[in-house]
Amino acid sequence: MDTVYNINIERAVLSSILFSPEIIEDVMGVLKPNDFYLPAHQKIFSTMQLLHKEDLPIDEEFIRTKIKQTKNSMDKGFKGNKNDLKGNNSDFDESILIEILSANPITNTTAYIEQIKDSAVKRELASLANSIKKVAIEDEMPSSEALDFVQNELYKISVNSANSELKDMPHIAADTLAYIKKMKEMGNKYLTGETTGFDDLDRRTTGFNAGDLVIIAARPAMGKTALTLNMALKNIENNRGVIIFSLEMPSEQLMLRLLSAKTSIPLQNLRKGDLDDMQWSRLTVALEDLRTKRLFVDDGGSININQLRARVRKLATNPDNKISMVIIDYLQLMTGSGAGKDRHLEVSEISRGLKMLARELKIPVIALSQLNRGLENRPDKRPMLSDLRESGAIEQDADIIMFVYRDDVYKERDEAKKEKEAKDKGVEYKSAFVNKPEEEAEVIIGKQRNGPIGTVKLIFQKNFTRFVNSHSSRDSIPIETVFETMDTSHDTKVDMPDIL
Repeated sequence: MDTVYNINIERAVLSSILFSPEIIEDVMGVLKPNDFYLPAHQKIFSTMQLLHKEDLPIDEEFIRTKIKQTKNSMDKGFKGNKNDLKGNNSDFDESILIEILSANPITNTTAYIEQIKDSAVKRELASLANSIKKVAIEDEMPSSEALDFVQNELYKISVNSANSELKDMPHIAADTLAYIKKMKEMGNKYLTGETTGFDDLDRRTTGFNAGDLVIIAARPAMGKTALTLNMALKNIENNRGVIIFSLEMPSEQLMLRLLSAKTSIPLQNLRKGDLDDMQWSRLTVALEDLRTKRLFVDDGGSININQLRARVRKLATNPDNKISMVIIDYLQLMTGSGAGKDRHLEVSEISRGLKMLARELKIPVIALSQLNRGLENRPDKRPMLSDLRESGAIEQDADIIMFVYRDDVYKERDEAKKEKEAKDKGVEYKSAFVNKPEEEAEVIIGKQRNGPIGTVKLIFQKNFTRFVNSHSSRDSIPIETVFETMDTSHDTKVDMPDIL
């Protein structure tokens, strides 16, 4: 059997359709005309599809008639040299149809169909190998563009080669019962996926589950990056692997935020290196702890959907990395697989690509998103689904959409504006706003495919860029208690941690 085609198998499948036309829908669910190797077989299968679509008999006479009609239509519409049609829609060799009619039909076509599909994928891969040589050597394409081309073409092949079978009720019932038993064995725990890091949010969502595309959106300065970093920190502390694509902030700044949240050392102090001996000690312990964790950061600042998929797959296929979550900060800074596209189509491609990646790797993918500034003109500035920038595809593909909202941000802005206006008029105005170190925040669940929507209250601790549970003081207790489980047996007087 040839590795890239088998004429006998193609002939047997087409023969089976002729003798049992009702199976064509099963065949069409897996195969396309181009999956057949022989051009005549492609033409016959394509004609069978047309006859099926027009609800006409799929037999020898109708196939011959339809092929002739198609050829005559193309001949009349083609104004160039008729020789150019050769190989495209040339005279049909009826002997091939006779060979198909004389072939023995098969009763179980599944294995034959899979063999045709497998051979077609191998031919596509062989063709891609030739294309790689062309773009890399003959066309002298820049390596970055060549890689993008290869990743995009390979992704198309992988998508086109994927197929799934319909499940009948016995299979669905068995799978559902197995799921319920698995949940029962977990002791009816409310957390079935990866933790969000917050008890109330976990209860409302059951965590971020395998295959979920989660969108976390907010206006600037609301803390969406801080919230997702808090989520990442909780998961890596649970010995889970997390990948962060930071398109706006370098990895060093992300690390400073993680350290501030972990050590309760104010972020500004970390940025300036203004630490006392106790803080240096805590920082050393925290850094030593984080060095053992599975956190992977890509801060290149620009990435397209193909590059992101390739990098995630590379890390996720290594079981030692225990990848359980991917975070993209943020979605609107990504690009699609091609240049010059309509932006809405590009966002649609990105959104769909992230959802398919989550399903393929069976992990949650969390993408941050910007909101339209139009909400700033409303009296109630709490976000809604319609505020999502380029919202159509995002809203459709996402399993969970969350909004981060802090009312104090707007109160502070309003008071500052009033102070300025009063000053310009020469009028004294005393602001009633009090800038507190901790303020209430809301995580608004605007969409949840498998659960309720609603609002979860958190507390935002500004100095540490940290969100904490609103119903618990666990993260607000004295720092000595927070660190009592960590190894602090080294000297407390430290001028500079060695690992820095």
